[in-house]
Amino acid sequence: MTSMKIALGADHAGFELKEKIKAYLAGKGISVADHGTHSTESVDYPDYARVVGEEVVAKQADYGILVCGAGIGMSIAANKVPGVRAANIHSEVEAQLSREHNNANILALGGRLLDEATALQIVERWLSTPFSGGRHERRVEKISALERAEAQ
Repeated sequence: MTSMKIALGADHAGFELKEKIKAYLAGKGISVADHGTHSTESVDYPDYARVVGEEVVAKQADYGILVCGAGIGMSIAANKVPGVRAANIHSEVEAQLSREHNNANILALGGRLLDEATALQIVERWLSTPFSGGRHERRVEKISALERAEAQ
């Protein structure tokens, strides 16, 4: 995992957890592009979801991690960026399945819902789980086809 680069973003409700995740990743030697926010002052989460999503889709980062109050708003906003497959995750099992089955490229977390230990376990499982491919590849391609059809 050490040659990996993660694009990181949060709104005011996710700021504190984002900072803990950033320190955790840095401690593992993972490169982090922190796109903010940089305080608990109120901001609009779609702005951060877009920047992180665009960086991941452009392959300037391997994956993205977004944190807001519940993870819901960030995941909805990030999924509007073509090519993003953001998953709002609350457990290690969901983290694993989102990578194995859906090839999720952005992890969305709820800073008001998850304690630090749980969030870091989720991050670890998510980053260490590869995409299974096989029958799941066909399904992920169908998601991409839906996206392409919508763009026309």
